[in-house]
Amino acid sequence: MLASLAVADAGYKVYLVEQHPWIGGHMSQFDKTFPTNDCAMCTISPKLTEVGQHTNIELITNAELKAVCGEQGYFHVRLLKRPRYIEEGKCTACGQCAEVCRLKDKVTDDFNMGLGKRSACYRAYPQAIPVKYAIDPEHCLMVTRGKCGTIPKCIEACDQKAINFEQKESAVKIEVGAIIVALGYDCFDPTLKPEYGYGRYQRVITSMEMERLFSPSGPTEGEIIIDGKVPKRFVFIQCVGSRDQTVGNPYCSRVCCMYTAKHAYGIVDRVPGAQVTVCFMDIRAFGKGYEGFYERVQRKGVIYRRGLPSEVFAHNGVLVVRGEDTLLNRPYEEETDVVVLACGLQPPRGLREIAGILDLELDDNGFLKEIDSHDPVTTARPGIFLAGCCQGPKDITDSVSQANGAAAKALAVISRVKE
Repeated sequence: MLASLAVADAGYKVYLVEQHPWIGGHMSQFDKTFPTNDCAMCTISPKLTEVGQHTNIELITNAELKAVCGEQGYFHVRLLKRPRYIEEGKCTACGQCAEVCRLKDKVTDDFNMGLGKRSACYRAYPQAIPVKYAIDPEHCLMVTRGKCGTIPKCIEACDQKAINFEQKESAVKIEVGAIIVALGYDCFDPTLKPEYGYGRYQRVITSMEMERLFSPSGPTEGEIIIDGKVPKRFVFIQCVGSRDQTVGNPYCSRVCCMYTAKHAYGIVDRVPGAQVTVCFMDIRAFGKGYEGFYERVQRKGVIYRRGLPSEVFAHNGVLVVRGEDTLLNRPYEEETDVVVLACGLQPPRGLREIAGILDLELDDNGFLKEIDSHDPVTTARPGIFLAGCCQGPKDITDSVSQANGAAAKALAVISRVKE
């Protein structure tokens, strides 16, 4: 979004292509940002609105990249735009379609990490841009079965006649001078570490699930309620899917230490009498203000125990974390109410295919490869630049810096073409 705004503010046309029905990425799911504990939505919401209203930015949502040909300054891009089944020009985001949907509160809410339910007609979160609803093609009865009662209730409820099940996939062709790739990341799948019990025990959750529990717009409206209760004892396990050769991710994800500190701080702040333990391999608080924040968390009473646990199991209805404290050089078993897995960042799904379309290389860890280790923005293909976690794990600050760098490089290309 920031790269788009930088180029658009310079007076150039920008096509912002998004595979989902709305822009915002993972940051729209966050409650706070470290190390300042600022409200994430307060930071991103003005940018969302600015992108949505900018006259030089054309949003192409629900779309995927199919082909790129040409060269720097003269790229020809082909996209496949999937149907939204709601006409954007007519939808006023009144929400009536979601209210009357026969699947209301029956569809697993992916935005809330599966912790809540929604309708097949939905808007991912209140600030989502574009300010339009969409129909989930994987669950909507009309899309999957071709029938939803005599007349679908959403059609009856929509005064604007925006529901359109006749929409089809369409090809979109655009010509651009430069391309900025900002595909983001996926979180590591913790079921690949079965020793931690994710998927077996309801009270073993991921940090992204904890993020949605913290959020006022989340399934519990900001209350830390897990398995129907407010827990008192928490154990965080860091480096889940990072620095781990057994799962093929030998790299550090760079953000896990700090977002765990942020969560630990939030729990102590919100849950009176909470006991919080963080099991860590090493603490990497490398950014500006990060070490100070880490020290503040410790002063709050959060216990840091060196050494990653070997397993999590249930005993008499209580979760038990078993491991070895490598500072004290002794094994331990700690009972807890909740285990939170700090899952690392990994390349987004489909990155290899997109790299093939763009004729870009991947590095040893599966991220997009830059042309030089001292230039994380420029790729080996002239005119194509990188921004954010698709180039490698990084925090919000570094992503913003890289986005501005990519925008500057893109502007240098397209300004020469215009001349």
